[in-house]
Amino acid sequence: MTRPALSLRWKIALTVTAVCCAVAAVLGVLVHNAVARQTVGQVHKETLADLDEALELYEYGTSREGLNSVLDPAELPPELRTSVHHDRRGSMVGTYQGKRVMWAAAPAGDQVMAVWSPYENTRRSLENLDTAIFGSAVLAATAVALAGLFLAHRISRRLGTTAAVARRITAGDLDARVGDEDRGRRRPAPQDEVAAVAAALDSVAGSLQGRLQAEQRFTADVAHELRTPLTGILASAELLPEGRPKEMINDRLRALRRLTEDLLEISRLDSGAERADLASYELGALVRSSVRGMGLDTEVRVVREAIVRTDRRRLDRILCNLVLNAHRHGEPPVVVTVDVPGGAPAAAAEGERDERDEHEAAYGDGHAAVPVVEVRDHGPGFPEALLHRGPQRFRTDAPGRGKGHGLGLTIAVGQAAVLGIGLSFTNAPDGGARAVLRLTPPEEPPAASPTRPPADPPG
Repeated sequence: MTRPALSLRWKIALTVTAVCCAVAAVLGVLVHNAVARQTVGQVHKETLADLDEALELYEYGTSREGLNSVLDPAELPPELRTSVHHDRRGSMVGTYQGKRVMWAAAPAGDQVMAVWSPYENTRRSLENLDTAIFGSAVLAATAVALAGLFLAHRISRRLGTTAAVARRITAGDLDARVGDEDRGRRRPAPQDEVAAVAAALDSVAGSLQGRLQAEQRFTADVAHELRTPLTGILASAELLPEGRPKEMINDRLRALRRLTEDLLEISRLDSGAERADLASYELGALVRSSVRGMGLDTEVRVVREAIVRTDRRRLDRILCNLVLNAHRHGEPPVVVTVDVPGGAPAAAAEGERDERDEHEAAYGDGHAAVPVVEVRDHGPGFPEALLHRGPQRFRTDAPGRGKGHGLGLTIAVGQAAVLGIGLSFTNAPDGGARAVLRLTPPEEPPAASPTRPPADPPG
């Protein structure tokens, strides 16, 4: 099982705390050893001095009153007694009458002369020193950990801001800058590594924005400049004598004019100046009207009807591009399906129930009833590059999917963004390309009846 990754702020805080604890432990041991050597050494020195005095008084037979000296004490530590029996003097911590003492002993004829000094206060002092060292280490580690966490939080927040701006730029917001985010919170800080990364990201975003704007202006200028001469050429072509050459010239000129209009539309979408004119419509009737107006052999299935709030002209443009792309690059049958997964079922024929179940499994989330329009063909499907990166203008390198300028799907994506609806591209499990629109239902029921597209005149 993969362990959850720690954030940068916690890594820095834990690292600083661990280093602080290690330094405190090393310093504590060094201080403890130094103080213990000094304190115990002083007691040891005084005890040995008392032992020398006691031996001198014992040798002259003088009273040893005032000295803590004992001959052959029973409580003398066995190790020290053994050392004295080998004619060596020594000292050792032990007990006397239930108290901790420092013993010093040496041979005195056939006996053992022992002197003791109180050691309880020394032991208590060392314990208090250890407690003080431990408490100081804990306080220092806590203070350093909080300071490290604060510092790490500042660094992590700045990096998070930089990452958020990078994601906004990736999503298409080329006006996003890290400098704008920082300027609203604090005064400009001195340059450090994080600020250098932010400045580099802002520089990249500015350069990218400049290049894209130059490309958009070039596209718009070219399209505008081509429109006028194309109109004149088309008018002049009508004066040619009837025949195959005239048909071929008009066909190519119309294709060039469509390309020019598509480029103008893309330039308007790229500029972000397009605004949707929203109204409520019956989705099924709207889709039928759009597909019917194309005059192509396309089947429309309304599994569930829905009321949506959209811009009819822009939705018609999206559907026309998707259906035209399916006919041009896919294989029949081309089917357009309207459904509301998770919504109340409409009356459906027996043959449409399987289709309803399929859409329920594919798009229904069991919660929100979101109207869905699917355009599907039965050809080789979308290429992997399109599925991963989305449509790219002037790229139609899918094997077996025909030729074109690659602008139809790009326009569909741009118009969907203006409408604020989702457009995704997938391949059906049993083959064929599938483009799925997820529309927005009205937040409140419309006051008036939804607009219905005009019906076909009786033929």
